Amino acid sequence: MEPLTIASLGITALFLLIVLQVPIGIAMITAGTIGFGLLSGFGPAVSILATETSSVISNVDLAVIPLFLLMGNFATSSGLSSDIYNLAYVFVGHRRGGLALATIAGCGFFGSICGSSPATAATLGRVALPEMLSRKYSPDFATGCIAAGGTLGSLVPPSVILIIYANIAEEFIIDLFLAAIIPAIISIATYFIAIAIYVRIKPQAGPAGKLTAWADRLKVMFSSWRVIFILAVVVGGIYGGVFTVTEAAAFGAMLALAFAAFSRNLTWEVFWQSLTGTAVTSAMIYVIIIGGNVFSYFITISGVPHILVETITSLQLPTFMILLLLMVIYLILGSILDTVAAMLITLPFVLPLIVSLGYSPIWWGIINVVVIEIGMITPPIGLNVFVLQGVAPDIPLKTIFKGIIPFLCADFVRLAILVSFPALIMWLPNMFK
Repeated sequence: MEPLTIASLGITALFLLIVLQVPIGIAMITAGTIGFGLLSGFGPAVSILATETSSVISNVDLAVIPLFLLMGNFATSSGLSSDIYNLAYVFVGHRRGGLALATIAGCGFFGSICGSSPATAATLGRVALPEMLSRKYSPDFATGCIAAGGTLGSLVPPSVILIIYANIAEEFIIDLFLAAIIPAIISIATYFIAIAIYVRIKPQAGPAGKLTAWADRLKVMFSSWRVIFILAVVVGGIYGGVFTVTEAAAFGAMLALAFAAFSRNLTWEVFWQSLTGTAVTSAMIYVIIIGGNVFSYFITISGVPHILVETITSLQLPTFMILLLLMVIYLILGSILDTVAAMLITLPFVLPLIVSLGYSPIWWGIINVVVIEIGMITPPIGLNVFVLQGVAPDIPLKTIFKGIIPFLCADFVRLAILVSFPALIMWLPNMFK
């Protein structure tokens, strides 16, 4: 068979396995290994699988993933998520929609520690949702705010998905982190604007809370010193050149463990759950990365990326139309697949195309994450919506999707801004070169 035919069968087999609920990493390993074997022989295919498995497991750069996940788990155990939420609430909770503003701010801060969108949505769902409902917030607005805010977990540095992208695209991790800072600020700002508009149209959806005196605000700031300290040490250490990213992750995990121990919330059961939760999530991510690499080898030797670039170039479509088509595809994938899987499955095709169009891989990495994260709250699936529904099973899915609408509008405005003005993404990486 022709390489293109084998590639088509391999891609079809991959999605068939995913539909049959085979874990995505295993599906990519299976399709990639068999496809590579049909093209180059099964001896080399098995060798590639073994080499990639060894390479990923021994990759020092990827060690930051379990370390940041461990830091997030210990931070949750020590009550830092509540500290973050309370800190945001005392400053903006008195405004109409103030609890929603505090939730978005809390998602941004917690996302910078946790680095995972579903984990951010689940954690803030447990912390913020009862508070919002008890203060007469409408269930759709409250749940929509948390589900949308959870998407910040993959964009606010240090982000696990950006670390994975940097490794696969062979880009410098700190460049991706720097590139994500302004888009993250824009994300929070557009969500704030969406909330402000929505509560003026529907005042009953987010009633104002009590004004907190400055003395009480200072008390809450002092009681939240742990999370401020961790963020200052980890983020400041990375950008100040004190730590490498891996060292910062290790030090952050150690600090979170110490705070959890001193808070007396760290029982042996909680400690074990933090370790096992980190191990399970890390193993899943590592298997997906191994599968993505193997599948990438298969797609590359089949010649599909080269054919795709030549075909699209020959159509002479405007660059904007190509980008728009890619974003639509990623919205669909983001609503169906996990962020990491959606990215790794498509990178072998898309990255060569983006580079051939003259765009920076760093710019595309941020746009890629933003679009996939929008997909995570896009009907009819939306992973964050299902995560939040698991936290609040009494609230129907249609109610959560209804509440997401204003935030989806804000997301599309944000995406249009970032695509129209690439300098917003590239300014900081270029400045620090």
